[in-house]
Amino acid sequence: MIDPKKHGRFEEIIHALAAQFVLTESAGDGLITITKVEAAGKGDTAKIFVSVFPEESEEKALGFLKRKRSEFREFVGDHSKLFRIPFFDFEIDKGEKNRQRVEEASKNN
Repeated sequence: MIDPKKHGRFEEIIHALAAQFVLTESAGDGLITITKVEAAGKGDTAKIFVSVFPEESEEKALGFLKRKRSEFREFVGDHSKLFRIPFFDFEIDKGEKNRQRVEEASKNN
């Protein structure tokens, strides 16, 4: 397990690098936002959560991100001083989607 202080910093670094990577590599079909990063164990794996706008572009954006996982891992290795480069996976942030729906519903009432 990563030291809790280092764990938070580790996730912050991955978050910033993921945002930079998406900004430079995405085709611009939709707006992809990195919402959070969750590292597991000793930093062997990290799950990167995203939101996509418009929602209709989610499947295409997620496919793009999953195809680019190995390139992203190489990007992290080239742009950070992390001792261990985790294996990455990307997922739609369902919690963020639910939060947005609740917010939209509260505006309409």
